[in-house]
This record gives sequence, structure tokens and C-alpha cells, in this order.
Amino acid sequence: MDLPMPLLAGQAAPGPFVMSRPARQRAPLVLASPHSGRHYPAEFLAESRLDALAVRRSEDSFVEELFAAAPDLGLPLLAATFPRVYCDANREPWELDPTMFDGPLPAWVNSASPRVGAGLGTIARVVSNGEPVYRRRLPFSEAESRIQRCWQPYHAALAALIAETREAFGCCLLIDCHSMPAHPAHGANAPDMVLGDAHGTACASRAVRRVEELLWQMGYRVRRNDPYAGGYVTRHYGRPRESVHVLQIEIARGLYMDEAAIERLPEMERLRGDLTAMMAALAEADWAFLRG
Repeated sequence: MDLPMPLLAGQAAPGPFVMSRPARQRAPLVLASPHSGRHYPAEFLAESRLDALAVRRSEDSFVEELFAAAPDLGLPLLAATFPRVYCDANREPWELDPTMFDGPLPAWVNSASPRVGAGLGTIARVVSNGEPVYRRRLPFSEAESRIQRCWQPYHAALAALIAETREAFGCCLLIDCHSMPAHPAHGANAPDMVLGDAHGTACASRAVRRVEELLWQMGYRVRRNDPYAGGYVTRHYGRPRESVHVLQIEIARGLYMDEAAIERLPEMERLRGDLTAMMAALAEADWAFLRG
């Protein structure tokens, strides 16, 4: 399976996502990576005050590569190609910071969420280390364009994939795949993986435990919901009473990449192998209990 490599300004823009389907879906599982996109449009880079490395700080770099074996195991994989700093698919469609724009925003825009306050709305004001992204304020039409070209097609594809899976199997488990930076509060006890189920509301606890045990058996330190309980995707699509379950997985970047240089480490192959083994085990499991 070919997934997009880093794209530079001036190259032809891809579609907003890559959908990698198996020849036959074997289980009610769907994998998605909303934050690993790395196509940075030339006009965006021209507006940014950040250099080529700093602008990538918010990426979940290479996450779609970690899960690239999914289609070979009979599981579909959806990966965004647009970067999170350009348009964040794990936010509501209209979480916007009014201080970023050159005029008033429509009244229906959500400008009061904690994520907007942190500068990390649908159109981010800052990258993950707090550096401002833009040289000047943006027109609201720019946010509209990005949401219509990136957010909406990605979520249309994700919603369709979930619906197809639920129709075929009677249930669906979406694993929303992310990576996390080193978290200073955890120190030496930092987890390797964090599983987020919106504190038990987005996914059956038995499904979370199954993933948790597989990772434990491989020697990884795993926590639940601390510090990441799941974002918009987890909370919006996770509806266990309707047989749709969502589990967010956050993977420590230090396991597989140089965070400062945004480069793959040799250890990435071992991690990819372990995640492939995890997906293979999940593809073989009995998920009948997920049906409402």
C-alpha cells in the first residue's frame, strides 16, 4: 500500500484523504489517522511565520505508516493528507478563534470552547509548542474554504466507512490513531500508549480492555484517558447504544521518532511490527458483544 510521503510547496495537491481498503473487510474494525497529513499548500506556508520544521510541530508524524498493514489484514484505513495545523479533523467543524480573523465571525461559530482558548481550534492559531502560526489575520472565507475542502470530505468518508461497517457486521469499532509528545507531568512514569474512550462513554470497556491487554503483553506501559480521553472524533462518533464504538490510541513519539528533527528512528520498525500484530489479533477476535 502506498501512502503519501511528505509533500513540499509547489507539488500537486493530493485529495484530502487516502482511503486504503482491503479486498474484503474481515472484521468490524476501522482505523483512522486524522493528524498525520503533511501536505502544506504553498499559500499557507507563505502566510505562516514559522520555518519548515516549526510548522510541523503539531503533526502526528508517520502514524499512518505505523498502521499501514491494516488493509493487508482485512481492515480499512483512512488517513488525512492535510496537516492538523492547516485544518484539524479532530475538532468540531467550526471551532474558530475570533482573534485570528480580520472581521467578525458568524454567530453560529463556536468561539468559546477550551480548544479555541488554547489556540487549537479547527484552524489552529498556534502549533503544539505555543508558537503563533500566522503573520497576519485571516479572512473568514479562508476558514470556510479549508473546512469545505478538507474537514467535510474527511468526515463524510469516515461516517460512510463507519456506516458501511455497521451495516455489514452489525457493529463498528473505530480506532482513532494519534501520537503524543513527551509529557513533562509524567516524568519517568510516562506511558507508551494512552487509550481514550471519553471516560467510558464512547467504547465498550471490554473492547478497551482487549486492546489494553494486547499492548501490555508486548511490554508497553498503557494508561486510560490520562492525559488524553479522546477528541471530537471519539465523542461524536462513539455511540455504544447504536453499536458504534470509538477508541482513541495515543502513541508516544519517542518510541519511534526524533521529535526535534521529525525523523523516523530505527525503533519504528519494531513498533510497526507490534501494532501490526495487535491489529492481526483484533481482526481475528469475536466482536459480537459490540452489537447493541
